[in-house]
Amino acid sequence: MTFVQVIDCRTSKVDELNKLMDNWVEATRGKRTATHSMVGRDRSDPTHVVEIVEFPSYEEAMRNSHLPETDRIFQELVAACDEAPRFTDLEVLRDEQLNKAVVRRFFEKVANERDLDAVDDLCTADYRHHDPSMSSYDLGAEQAKQEYREFLEAFEQTFTVESLTAEGDTVCARLTYEGRHVGAYRGMQPTEREISSTCQATFRLEGGRIAESWWNSDDLGVIKQLGVYAS
Repeated sequence: MTFVQVIDCRTSKVDELNKLMDNWVEATRGKRTATHSMVGRDRSDPTHVVEIVEFPSYEEAMRNSHLPETDRIFQELVAACDEAPRFTDLEVLRDEQLNKAVVRRFFEKVANERDLDAVDDLCTADYRHHDPSMSSYDLGAEQAKQEYREFLEAFEQTFTVESLTAEGDTVCARLTYEGRHVGAYRGMQPTEREISSTCQATFRLEGGRIAESWWNSDDLGVIKQLGVYAS
C-alpha cells in the first residue's frame, strides 16, 4: 500500500532547505526508495514549508529512513529549522489520478466500445488530434471522429492500455491492440488477416477534458502483416 510522509517545517532558511533536498537527491541516487517528493511553501506564512514524500509502502519508507545519507541530511534539516519538524505518516486509502482516468475512459469508450460520441464528452470543443497516419497531422474533433470510425470499423481492434504515466496536465499512454482486417481502408480491400501492433499516445488535458493528443503507431508493421508490403 502506498505510504506518504508529510514533514512540516518552520524556517527562515528556505533556500538552505532547498539545497539540502538537492543534496539528499544526489546522495541517495541508486539507493533511495522514495518515488515522489514535493516541497511547498504556505502562501500566508512564508516560514511554513511542507515536504511530501511518497513511497511504495511503509516498509520501503523505513528502508529509506535507515540510509546513512538520509539520517545525515535529516540532522542538517533540523538545524536549518526554527523549531523541530513535525511528521505525519499516512497510509494512502484512495489515490485518484483524475487525468489518467479520463484517458483510460477514452480508450474504453471510444476505441473498445466504438462509442464515437464519447469524444464530445471526453474532449474539449476545440480538441486537436495530431497523427502522421491521418489525412492531416492537425485534425479537429469531428474529422478525428470520422477517421477513428473508418479505422476501427476496418480492423475491429481491441486496445489494451499497458501503462499510463501522468505529469502535470499531460498523460502518456503505452498501448497494444489486436484485430482483424474486415473492411476496406484507404484503398486496401479486406484481407481477413489478423493483426497485432503497438501504439504510444500523449494527451494534454484542460479542466478534466482532453484538449490535444499526439499519436505514434507501428503502421509499417501492420501493412506487413496484411501482406501489402514485402521487406
